[in-house]
Amino acid sequence: MDAPVPELQARAAACADALRDADSVLLASHIDADGLTSAGIAATALERADIPHDVVFSKQLDDEEIAGLAAHDHDTVLFTDFGSGQLEAITEHERSGDFTPVIADHHQPADADTQFHLNPLLEDVDGGKELSGAGAAYVLARALLGEDATDLAALAVVGAVGDRQTVDGELVGANTQIAAEGVEAGVLDTAKDLALYGTQTRPLPKLLEYASEVYVPGITNDENGAVRFLDGLDLELHDGGNWRTWADLSHDERQTVVSALLKRAVRHGVSSEDVTKLVGQTYTLTAEEPGTELRDASEFSTLLNATARYERADVGLAVCLGERGEPLEAARELLREHRRNLSEGLSWVKREGVTVEDDLQWFHAEDRIRETIVGIVAGMALGSDATESDRPIIGFGYKNDEETKVSARGTSRLVDQGLDLSEVMSEASQAVGGDGGGHTVAAGATVPRGREQEFLDEVGDVLADQL
Repeated sequence: MDAPVPELQARAAACADALRDADSVLLASHIDADGLTSAGIAATALERADIPHDVVFSKQLDDEEIAGLAAHDHDTVLFTDFGSGQLEAITEHERSGDFTPVIADHHQPADADTQFHLNPLLEDVDGGKELSGAGAAYVLARALLGEDATDLAALAVVGAVGDRQTVDGELVGANTQIAAEGVEAGVLDTAKDLALYGTQTRPLPKLLEYASEVYVPGITNDENGAVRFLDGLDLELHDGGNWRTWADLSHDERQTVVSALLKRAVRHGVSSEDVTKLVGQTYTLTAEEPGTELRDASEFSTLLNATARYERADVGLAVCLGERGEPLEAARELLREHRRNLSEGLSWVKREGVTVEDDLQWFHAEDRIRETIVGIVAGMALGSDATESDRPIIGFGYKNDEETKVSARGTSRLVDQGLDLSEVMSEASQAVGGDGGGHTVAAGATVPRGREQEFLDEVGDVLADQL
């Protein structure tokens, strides 16, 4: 089997050699779903290659965090899902002999560079849509282990889905090569199916009621309407008095529901573009138990995000490493708390409203919404009727007594018009003494408290040039 993403093979091989030469490795990773799956892939690969290692996580990799990594007793530091944007600070420690850096990342690289740097953007592969941090970690694992790493492709797909790399519901570019390896290894199944979140775990009425992907009048956000729709189908959709889930249905039963749902959407004036979004590519982890969050890549990534947002990256990593039982139950409890907090956060934004300006809209939650979920709430608000859809949204939340966390979210349509939130966050935050970056459609920053209005003025200037 040829290795995936041939453009990156030389870099991956050099990074793998550096890891083999290490006495011990400190694996440092980001804490979102992409970062956790990156760490899971890299830690598994290091374990299989008999390379001694420890794992640490960081919410944001700044100069202080990098100095802390240098203080560990490891000759090599492997950065996954971050590091490329912090190369100036990293290479300072490299020159001082503190550690040898190896980087597997997909974010925009800084001007500095280092010898062992695996990033798709360096080889003209789109790191925003075609290869995630987990994908970069997978390419590195393949270089380290060969075909003994192909079972890790499923985790790489979870990372890509969690990093919002699907285009019209489907992975593209290098991600499809990794998914194909997962299918060939027997750990992944890809198929066209109902493209709604919660097909594994939500009872059918809740699956349809809560579906935010496409608004279907009389079903979306309407519990009784969803029940009436399902009751009107000539199917047995209950099991011992409880509603079945989508995962419980046979192929023919699914076809019947999808057909009726599509007809209902068309009859109620849903646009043909939106109707097509009801069916899309799904990514199923075949080694996981049906009916659980881990069976579906989208639900798996959401579970991981919940562990990270509440400072329990250790729980997310344990699940990525294959531990079940207590770690999985802890992750599920964190997910339940996460959903409660997201619901309360969105309600707050809807109640308080957003400030709409020429090229942006924003809200400042202060300490009412956890700074770790401000970005998710901003994204949910952008997809609701509480905001304008024709401009990006920025959410603020206090990080500590000195700093404010900033999260920005856009849409693919705005990106097509020239929006690059990574550039916006980077330039505007640096202008007020902060730091930021990310992706074109979603990015973040940290700025000094009290300088939010100055930051917004800078954002407005950058957006005016882009849009």
